[in-house]
Amino acid sequence: MNSFLEQYVERITGLDIEASRAEAAHIGNLTVPPGALGKLESLAIQLAGITGQIKPSFDKREVIVMAADHGVCEEGVSAFPQEVTSQMIFNFLSGGAAVNVLSRQAGAEVVCVDIGVNNDISHPNLVSRKVRFGTANMAKGPAMTREEAEQSIETGIRIVEEAVQRGVSVFVTGEMGIGNTTASAAVMCALTNTKPHEAAGRGTGLDDERLKHKIAVIEKVLNVNVPDAADPIDVLAKVGGLEIGGLTGVILGAAANRCPVVIDGFISSAAALLARAICPESAEFMVASHASHEQGHRLLLQALDLRPGLDLDMRIGEGTGGVLQLMLIDSACRIVSEMATFESAGISGSEGPEQS
Repeated sequence: MNSFLEQYVERITGLDIEASRAEAAHIGNLTVPPGALGKLESLAIQLAGITGQIKPSFDKREVIVMAADHGVCEEGVSAFPQEVTSQMIFNFLSGGAAVNVLSRQAGAEVVCVDIGVNNDISHPNLVSRKVRFGTANMAKGPAMTREEAEQSIETGIRIVEEAVQRGVSVFVTGEMGIGNTTASAAVMCALTNTKPHEAAGRGTGLDDERLKHKIAVIEKVLNVNVPDAADPIDVLAKVGGLEIGGLTGVILGAAANRCPVVIDGFISSAAALLARAICPESAEFMVASHASHEQGHRLLLQALDLRPGLDLDMRIGEGTGGVLQLMLIDSACRIVSEMATFESAGISGSEGPEQS
């Protein structure tokens, strides 16, 4: 890693254990049987450990949608043409995508970042931080240089730093990039030794024959580039994507600022795997949103030791599942701040009433 990344990750420390214990004790006094709130309890305890607050709240939230193109699309790994990436960006910016609809419901702002789209695009609301015009075809050689991989991570970090200055306190990872499930599967295989046929899914809707072809392309990508599992930057540079690097930076940036970062689907989870490889402590700030229907995502969540809050058979990406998780975060926060304790409600028994 370069000096910027090395110095930055030193800022990342683990959870506030005292705050987590205090939250657990507080939840133990709420007017419910022990453990009755399930994942909401563990989420509330994690949020306390992240923020150091027993009754945290997250009024300003952002979905960071990183957009980039992939040279590996030349190999026919997607059911959609590459120009859909830039077309969807304008859909995000006009508020018409699924992530926009759900973000309006959740009170979150969608920030779209061009970190590597393969053409010139401009819009008043687009954050233009292009590292390069798409990655190279990684079936023929590295997707990008090591310096570009590091720059993509730094870009994500700086996006978060700017957002924190605006008062943002929780982040959702989102992405757009035709071909990015191929890159994510390759990253997963490189870092976890998963076989391509286990990691690769149908992405934008491949049929059986094209899925077999996609698996073969991923095998070729790994054989051509031989990414070093002990060096996450090498993995990103050789078989990753610019938006994956950007989201890796978003995750590290959130962790350094002690903000929860909600991990969306398969692509975001590949970025989470890279972030954890760069800084293991960053995993403590990740909140898994949902188990995607994309093949390999459950295995990826298991590798990250993350338990998703939702299972809706979604595989749209964009940050959609992450936005839905914001509502569970709000629920966990309201439970600990608004629910009565046995003492305040005048209910007998430290362990609460019998569950009927």
